[in-house]
Amino acid sequence: MAVGILEVLLVNAKGLGNTDFFGKMDPYVLIQYNTQERKSSVARGQGSNPSWGEKFTFRVEYPGEGDHHEFKLNLKIMDKDTFSSDDYIGSTTIFLEDLLALGVENGTAELHPCKYRVVRMDQSYCGEIQVGLTFNLREEPEITEEYGGWKQSEY
Repeated sequence: MAVGILEVLLVNAKGLGNTDFFGKMDPYVLIQYNTQERKSSVARGQGSNPSWGEKFTFRVEYPGEGDHHEFKLNLKIMDKDTFSSDDYIGSTTIFLEDLLALGVENGTAELHPCKYRVVRMDQSYCGEIQVGLTFNLREEPEITEEYGGWKQSEY
């Protein structure tokens, strides 16, 4: 099993459906890979065309443990509200298997920032989000076995 670091560059979004009746939306993004989740900063007052320019990292195992492992990155776009719960704007899913396989083979793989469709819960289109991805293979240190709290030496 190969282990590496997936770096996600969250660039911007365009044409997001506005959820606020008064003023502009304050969008942010929840980025999830398996059980790992990161949250972007809130793009205050940027409305339906926010910019972030932020990087996030995730630890990735390829191939994953178990037979039902899916290699996908979920991005959920939310609108930060002060006096009520945050509003769901839309989401997108980026499938990573090809990128990870190439990264394991070459040591690194990059997908330059490109646009992904953002869809609502009813699967209707509500804008696009621009994201770049880089996967770098990491050499994991070899684990030596321990017996009763003592590491077994080679001698």
